[in-house]
Amino acid sequence: MTHDSVGVAVAQFAPTASKPQNLDAIGDLARTAAARGARVVVLPEYSSYFVDPFDTSLAENAEDLDGPFTSALRDLAAELDVVLVAGLVERADDGRRVRNAVVAVAGTGIRAVYRKLHLYDAFGQRESDWVAPGEIAPPETFEVDGLRFGLMTCYDLRFPEVARTLADAGVDVALVPAEWVRGPLKEHHWATLLTSRAIENTFFVAGADHPPPLGVGHSMVIDPQGVALATIGTATDVAVAHIDPGAIARVRRVNPALELRRFRVTPR
Repeated sequence: MTHDSVGVAVAQFAPTASKPQNLDAIGDLARTAAARGARVVVLPEYSSYFVDPFDTSLAENAEDLDGPFTSALRDLAAELDVVLVAGLVERADDGRRVRNAVVAVAGTGIRAVYRKLHLYDAFGQRESDWVAPGEIAPPETFEVDGLRFGLMTCYDLRFPEVARTLADAGVDVALVPAEWVRGPLKEHHWATLLTSRAIENTFFVAGADHPPPLGVGHSMVIDPQGVALATIGTATDVAVAHIDPGAIARVRRVNPALELRRFRVTPR
């Protein structure tokens, strides 16, 4: 831990259909992370509300961006002087489906919002039956102690263009709330894809998952060379990495892959 390092935590827990229980868990994890020096705390996808399998209660428990969940996060962030990044089941326009949103919340309010672009219609699942996809838009980013952070969600990891748009937006750390569903080789895919996004963009990646039995766990923070700096196994827990802001420039001097590329990302 260097003097000018920035603490980034991944907080792993299993959100439930009880909103108060979820907020209690978030509070415990965030306090632990802050006590260990974290300035940014990344929590899983669907942190505000989660039920498996999805049903009509998802829309019934959706909230607006300025609803009770983000208000509670704002109070907690103000108490701890951190930015909390968490999955929110956001109310959508049609009242039937919801938006799978990620909010970055400081003590002063919401700093960035991201709505999942690629829905999990794979491996036998149909997220799009319940969730409306996000609109393609320029990345919303936020800064903490000289580092710029950007957001993406779970299945987006399988689409390298999403992370590349964050790199193009000057992001230093990609934050990835997830509910990475367990299954054959899924732990391998999770770790490999998080690491790949870090290596190919020469930036840091922090992924926070649900633990088993529904998620794979293994939340982690990875450096621009693909080295895991901090990891969690299958427990409900926090892992903190103290990031050196100068690391990205050093790696890019040796490996200027972003400068050498010959293709750009364009929306489809």
